[in-house]
Amino acid sequence: MSVSKPPPPHSHFPPTNPSSHLPLPPNSTSSPSPSPPPSAGGPPSPAMPPPSPVKISMQEHFAINVCPGPILPIPQISDFFPRFHDFPITPLPPREKKILKDKDKDTVADGEKDRKKEREQEENGQFAESDDEDTYLGTLEFNLLFDQENNCLHCTIHKAKGLKAMDSNGLADPYVKLHLLPGASKANKLRTKTLKNTLNPVWSETLVYHGITAADMTTKTLRLCVCDMDRLGRNEFIGEVRVALKKLKEGESKKYNMGLERITQTREGNSQAVDSGAPVAEEERGRILVSLMYITEKSSLVVGIIRCAHLAAMDTNGYSDPFVKIVLQPDMGKKSKYKTTVKKKTLNPEFNEEFAYEVPHDQLAKKKLEISVWDYDLGMSNDFIGGVELGINAKGERLKHWFECLKYKGKKVEYWHTLTQQGAPSSD
Repeated sequence: MSVSKPPPPHSHFPPTNPSSHLPLPPNSTSSPSPSPPPSAGGPPSPAMPPPSPVKISMQEHFAINVCPGPILPIPQISDFFPRFHDFPITPLPPREKKILKDKDKDTVADGEKDRKKEREQEENGQFAESDDEDTYLGTLEFNLLFDQENNCLHCTIHKAKGLKAMDSNGLADPYVKLHLLPGASKANKLRTKTLKNTLNPVWSETLVYHGITAADMTTKTLRLCVCDMDRLGRNEFIGEVRVALKKLKEGESKKYNMGLERITQTREGNSQAVDSGAPVAEEERGRILVSLMYITEKSSLVVGIIRCAHLAAMDTNGYSDPFVKIVLQPDMGKKSKYKTTVKKKTLNPEFNEEFAYEVPHDQLAKKKLEISVWDYDLGMSNDFIGGVELGINAKGERLKHWFECLKYKGKKVEYWHTLTQQGAPSSD
């Protein structure tokens, strides 16, 4: 195959073989051959014809104007990462430890004292303003009241001020979330309503924790988190405050105005709970409020199932569908077994149901009352959450509750009891 191409003005490939079959035009740089001068009276010489196109092969066509140039070295990884070398590098000299002088030691000690003083102020509900605008997250104002008679902790969330802007419009959609530590979960989580487009929200909401005993007040810590709700994404954390409940006196409403912080999560609270709480074998599965009353006129024991609190989650959605079974042992047939209604998707159900057993008063000392909480599963076996046993052979609060019921006839006696795995019923 051949290609017709006009000759370039300066060919880079002069013919090496003079006997080639490709005719080349005469070189313009060569010296012109002498031609006879035109005669004065003769006719003019005819014009030279244009040069014919050069015919070259395809191989020569691809070889024209190709100049590879100098061969450059291939870059190595050490050119991009200088720390990778084929030869050893002398290590850097060790850093010199700065020796603190007496003045520096005094400065460090003063700083530790200041931080200790700030922590004491925050625990007492006082707030010291920060001059750093980058770390300022806002303040939260709230009240706490412990009602020991009803075993309730009332948390009144008043307002927040100067919250950090979290949305693109320079505002936020804040709400407050409450947890009891140790053991933060959906069982003891409460939250306020969400207020839209504000950095100074006013909630004025009262959230109540039921089943809080005096022993809990000595070991628990209340955590209040302020978050920004985002409908299109994940809710954003703004800041939090923590209050040790052991400093809260019974019946006293204490007001707090604290600055929000970003506190890293630790497992100290869980370790404290294991050390100071119940044995590991009696893991707490929730609590139940039970009332007992013996009516002499009807010779009957009235058992009231009022409510449960902080139940263990048994379903994949983080909740349970709880109901309560009560059995008076020794078994008296169908009349000894009762069951409450099922409360859907909750860990803090409220039942307010009563059941009566016709039994003589002198026989109650030989009886025991088994109370168990279950999670209802449609088409499957129900899951056992926890239970408690009241009777003359019980201990602690359970024995005290049963004894007061036998002693004070006609009086309704209410007690909170802890649900454990050991409280499983002897017969289902």
